[in-house]
Amino acid sequence: MSDKASTSRSRPTDSGRNETENERLDRNWNEMLQELRVTQTGTQILTGFLLTLAFQPRFADLDDFQVAVYLVLVGLAALSTALGLGPVSLHRALFRKRKKDAVVKIADRLMMGILLCVGLLVTGVVLLIFDFVLGRAVGVVAGIVTAILVVLVWIALPFSHRPRGGGD
Repeated sequence: MSDKASTSRSRPTDSGRNETENERLDRNWNEMLQELRVTQTGTQILTGFLLTLAFQPRFADLDDFQVAVYLVLVGLAALSTALGLGPVSLHRALFRKRKKDAVVKIADRLMMGILLCVGLLVTGVVLLIFDFVLGRAVGVVAGIVTAILVVLVWIALPFSHRPRGGGD
């Protein structure tokens, strides 16, 4: 075994944890799996809700704008589902190939895509429901408020508490 390989297995990371690189990757992967479980549940609920709408009697009452928003939301729900299953497929393809670092890096990027899609999905669902029930102006305002809340809670809040210099 080379000195470099031996060092990377036994050297603690700079994250303040006494763990090897492999242990860090395993921990990161497990944390991502927990995040995926939460996002998949939310996405499944929203997708199920959206898919049932088209079969409701009042679906025919939607105007062209509402139908367009609905179809975009169904597309976002499908994309969120596909992105959410991406890390699982990636892990299956690279299982036991000593590529955990690649799995974690790519899964991290996929998770960012999932969060973007789910944020748009939540915003769009609020827009559609408020638009249908209370009118276009209220729907647009509700959608904007939801988008602002998503940005504040999902982006601004985490970045305001992010340590300088990274860390895992």
